Amino acid sequence: MSGIDALPPLREVIAEHGLSARKSLGQNFLLDLNLTAKIARSAGDLTGCDVLEIGPGPGGLTRGLLAMGARRVVAIEKDTRCLPALEQIAAAYPGRLEIIPGDALEVDWAAHLNGPIRVCANLPYNVGTELLVRWLTPETWPPLWQSLTLMFQREVAERIVAAPGSKAYGRLALLAQWRAEARIVMDLPARAFTPPPKVNSAVVHVTALPEPRFPAPAEGLSKVVAAAFNQRRKMLRSSLKGYGPGIEAKLEEAGIDPTARAETVSLERFCALARALD
Repeated sequence: MSGIDALPPLREVIAEHGLSARKSLGQNFLLDLNLTAKIARSAGDLTGCDVLEIGPGPGGLTRGLLAMGARRVVAIEKDTRCLPALEQIAAAYPGRLEIIPGDALEVDWAAHLNGPIRVCANLPYNVGTELLVRWLTPETWPPLWQSLTLMFQREVAERIVAAPGSKAYGRLALLAQWRAEARIVMDLPARAFTPPPKVNSAVVHVTALPEPRFPAPAEGLSKVVAAAFNQRRKMLRSSLKGYGPGIEAKLEEAGIDPTARAETVSLERFCALARALD
């Protein structure tokens, strides 16, 4: 017996290694292997791919990724208590799981993977957004990854796929939709986790586009969008006044009404503004 059939149930693994979830690490374990397999499937065809997983915990999703045929899984885990449980999985799938102890915000993950690369993770709530922004804003595009399949709080997932005019529309939507396709592929209720968080979750699948939808300087777009939504209730001529007295003219040059608010402005117009300010 080898592979996933050789591994004990996750609840037994958690009991054996004393893996109570820690709020300080943003941990909420997903123990239903049917659900973790479904998340792995939503990442697409993993055969021939290296997969990066952040915060595997006791390894529920890790099992799913390997069972779905991932060439290799590189799992970065900050909680050293989880390492023995992950080593059990590595032994069941010889040569296909590399475990890296450490903080995902500090580890050079690219040095451990070979293309094509997909990212699939039940992200710890406390670092999820920062990791997503990093993956969406590399210095060069296309990025090293082909797709991101990530679990977030439902509210964050809605912000990633939001359209102009909605309350959820903001910086995350613009960064995600500028150079990628983003869609919610799965919802998970709080009761699916141990311990149950106070909010529901959702899985977002992000596919990198070959090039941005509209030309714009990456750093300039990121800065102007951040400034615009930092005071989203203000008119843009006020929220962007830090760009100097000529900001109204630049807004008009980009086809934006200076009295408009950020949540009403499309991605195309923000890209035009970033070009005008560059």
